[in-house]
Amino acid sequence: MSAIVIGGGLMGSASAFFLARRGVRVTLLERNRIGTGATVASFGNIRRTGRFLPQMPLAHHSRALWAEAEALLGRDVEFRATGHLRLIFGDKGLADMRRFRQAAQPWGLDIEELDAAQVHRRFPGLGPGAIGASFSPHDGSGNPRLISPAFATAAARLGANVVEGAEVLDIAVTDAGFRVQTARGSFTAAQVLNAAGAWGGRLAERFGERVPIRPHGPQMGVTEPLPHRILPVVGVWAETGHGGYLRQVERGNIVFGGGVARTDVDLETGHAQYDLAGLPAQLASLIPLFPALAGVAVIRTWSGCEGYVADDLPVMGASATTPGLFHAFGFCGHGFQLGPGVGDVMAEMMATGRGLVPLDPFRIDRFPTG
Repeated sequence: MSAIVIGGGLMGSASAFFLARRGVRVTLLERNRIGTGATVASFGNIRRTGRFLPQMPLAHHSRALWAEAEALLGRDVEFRATGHLRLIFGDKGLADMRRFRQAAQPWGLDIEELDAAQVHRRFPGLGPGAIGASFSPHDGSGNPRLISPAFATAAARLGANVVEGAEVLDIAVTDAGFRVQTARGSFTAAQVLNAAGAWGGRLAERFGERVPIRPHGPQMGVTEPLPHRILPVVGVWAETGHGGYLRQVERGNIVFGGGVARTDVDLETGHAQYDLAGLPAQLASLIPLFPALAGVAVIRTWSGCEGYVADDLPVMGASATTPGLFHAFGFCGHGFQLGPGVGDVMAEMMATGRGLVPLDPFRIDRFPTG
């Protein structure tokens, strides 16, 4: 069996690895460099709190694979199960948290509810004005700069052909499967996986499958190093608008995001920009989470091209129009945690036709094609 994976981000590189692990002859095509799209722009959050509940089986499966990542890939990708703390500053946030906590328990996620005293005792310096929080002790973070190259390198060790600079120019159905013409030549295989991120909608439309997807750029930054005092990933049950989030890496820098609207991105170039005019408001949204950020220098900001589907859910599964074509794109800025699980689930579906977890809510034919 042979397969072409289009897109060398976390979803595509993980899929290529798990396909190769199942003995499939794989070619991984990336238009730029492996892991330089939405994945490298990611915050690195590995959290299950706040997810769309039918996505939870996939999230659980992926969390288990994150714990095995170093053994699977032969490289430390800086997965750290430091916990996910989500602060509460008002009655609406408290109600939202309790509603989610109760609804998530039948799906296998049991998060702790902390009152104000517990937050301040267990996490000094975080959220001094918080009235409570949720805490998921087994979640945490990983390094977005390491994970895709690690999967691609491991896939290559298993025999996968990894081709960078291979922008797709044309794709056609043949008697034997598919022929994909790229800037680096022509490739053929029996199956194709569309893991092209924000460009996934364009590829799907070639096969009569329209997805309402728009490209946006997250607003990310990192501070100068500070004394290490924050262990968990920190977010907020936002009362209104955009909630900020932050984490401290082992070198002491604070990585942050959220708090402001994402920017628009032109798919023709794929170049996403950070809007510096929004930096003061973004930092102001983070001060209630961690007041020690006041006066700290921001040393770098960045963005990346992410695909956001109209219903804020990804597209995953088999094509509804074309046998042998599969999709895994449009993860709407919350796909980092899911990445290893997506790769394993898609590889199993392509190699055996079997589903490891339910994917029905993410079918591409939930959208009208007309």
